[in-house]
Amino acid sequence: MSSDTGARPPEPTPAERVRSVLAAARSLTVVTHGYRCDLTGAHRLDDRARLTLRLPADGHLAAAVGGAPHGDLAAMLQFTDVAPTAVRDRVRARVTLSGWLTQAGAATAAGGVDLRLDPVRVTFGTADDVVFVGLDELVLAEADPLAEHEAGLLLHLADDHPDAVERLARLVPPHHLHGVRRVAPLAVDRYGVTLRLEHARAHHDVRLPFAVPLRDAAEFGDRVQALLTAAHGCPRRRRGLRTRP
Repeated sequence: MSSDTGARPPEPTPAERVRSVLAAARSLTVVTHGYRCDLTGAHRLDDRARLTLRLPADGHLAAAVGGAPHGDLAAMLQFTDVAPTAVRDRVRARVTLSGWLTQAGAATAAGGVDLRLDPVRVTFGTADDVVFVGLDELVLAEADPLAEHEAGLLLHLADDHPDAVERLARLVPPHHLHGVRRVAPLAVDRYGVTLRLEHARAHHDVRLPFAVPLRDAAEFGDRVQALLTAAHGCPRRRRGLRTRP
C-alpha cells in the first residue's frame, strides 16, 4: 500500500512511467492464443513508442505471424517493473501492451526477423490501481532521464550509503514512521526519491521531492546531497531504524 505526505509531490505521469519501464526493461512476456513465452534482450523502442521484437525467422512467433490470415497476430506484451533493491513486494508496476504483431521487413542475413507491435490498448498497473494510457499520450511522453540508470543508483545508495538512507528518513513526517522497522530506497526519478517504509506485516511508500527536477543522471548526486542537507536540520526520528534487509 502507499501514501503521501499532504500535498502530493510531483511525479511522472502514467504515460511517462510506461515509457520508462519499456526503456529500462531487459525482458518481457509475449502471450498469443495458446502460446506464451519469455524473451530477454529481444525488444527495442523507437522515439515514437513503436515496439519491435527481433526474433529468429524460424521461431514460433515469426511462423505464427506469417501464417496469420491477414499477416497480423493478436498479442499481449507484458512487462514487469521490479525494484532493484531488497524490499518487500518488489514488483512496482506492470505494463501490458495489447495489439497486433506484424512482420516489419524481410528476414535478415543472420536469420532474424523483426515483428512490430501495433498497439490498441496500453495499461499501467500498480498495487493501488490500473489505468489505461492513451496511445497519443504514449507517443508524446518521454522516458525519465534516470530510467536506464535507476537500478545502479538505487543499489549504490542502499548498499554503500545506508547512513544516507537513515538521514533521508528524517525528512519523513513522524506519524509515517510509527511502527516502521526498516526503510529502504524504492525508486528514483527526475522529481525525487521514493522510500519504502516497512512495518511488521505491511508497508507504505513516501516520496521525497527534489527542489528542482533533474535533467540527467549526472545531477543525481547534487539532488540527493540537497536532501541530506535539508535532513541535517531535522531531529533524528527514531534510533535503530534498519536500512538493510
